[in-house]
Amino acid sequence: MKIKAIEFGKLRVPLKTPFKTAMRTIDFIEDVVIILETNSGHRGYGSAPATAVITGETHGSIIEAIRTMIMPRIMGEDVRNLNRVVGLIQQSIFMNFSAKAAVEIAVYDLFAQSFNAPLYRVLGGGEPVISTDLTISVDYIDKMVADALDAVERGFDAVKIKVGKDLALDIERVKAVYAAVGDKALLRLDANQGWTPKQTVAALRELEATGVKLEFIEQPVRGYDVDGMKYVTERVATPVMADESTFGPKEVIDIIKMRGADMINIKLMKTGGLSNAIKIADIAAIYDVECMIGCMAETSIGVAAAAHLAVAKAGSITRIDLDSPSLGAVNHVVGGVRFDNSEISISEAPGLGIESINELAMLSFD
Repeated sequence: MKIKAIEFGKLRVPLKTPFKTAMRTIDFIEDVVIILETNSGHRGYGSAPATAVITGETHGSIIEAIRTMIMPRIMGEDVRNLNRVVGLIQQSIFMNFSAKAAVEIAVYDLFAQSFNAPLYRVLGGGEPVISTDLTISVDYIDKMVADALDAVERGFDAVKIKVGKDLALDIERVKAVYAAVGDKALLRLDANQGWTPKQTVAALRELEATGVKLEFIEQPVRGYDVDGMKYVTERVATPVMADESTFGPKEVIDIIKMRGADMINIKLMKTGGLSNAIKIADIAAIYDVECMIGCMAETSIGVAAAAHLAVAKAGSITRIDLDSPSLGAVNHVVGGVRFDNSEISISEAPGLGIESINELAMLSFD
């Protein structure tokens, strides 16, 4: 099963409602989609969104990195030699994590297809049904409360609140949402690097003092400020989760050893794909640290790969934040993983199980 060709496309999905964080506001999801073709006739799918504010990558840079740096290294390689192919992908270019992730996802898809088995079984097996939370965009208090109540009515038992724009207002947002749904769903908080360490400690101490119970707070300080993250972790009762502070396995080891955070958020677009995400899950298991599997604002192709990983590594990946497909107005991907509000279920189709992609705009390069 040797790689013989690649096709590029773009897939655009409008959102049900604008998605707002402390860093950006978006009205639609748009991914670069790749299709790897093999001499056996098998096709593997991968994708990556442009997340310049996090990974530094745009659609243009993702495409060029794949076309000019990654694909020349793996063209003609047999995907059944997985470790070799993954090594070539990771060594092909410095950083460019989302570009690498898109190619790795397609390679793992093909690798599992070579065994005629779904990816999660090749990665170790597990129970192919998981439950995700739903993200509540930062907005007016009444709108956030209404969105949280709607999430609970739709069956979500965990909601993640986006904050990080205005500290005093953020505290009131959290209190209001907790008052509305705190007895019906777990409350997770994501400040998206929007607070300073001292602001975070002050905010969490006030929330804790007023009885607000949070399952965790995710990345309240700037990603590079690991000392600030440690400062927060040492001073609050609420568990602290590292997101942008940990991209790869080495950073995870460093932050665990320095006790800079209590939990780790794994995202394929940060880790450069499944190979490093697997390493992070295994490292976390060694240190008895729990992980969450998350995603960018992306289509269900990459999210499907993350779901397969979450099932296979359920021992350390104990929380699921794969709600991006639920935020979209439509899912153009046919087959594979089914996203039904909070429930994510994986079929027994080989690989990712993708049969086709509707509305995929193919790209050509002259």
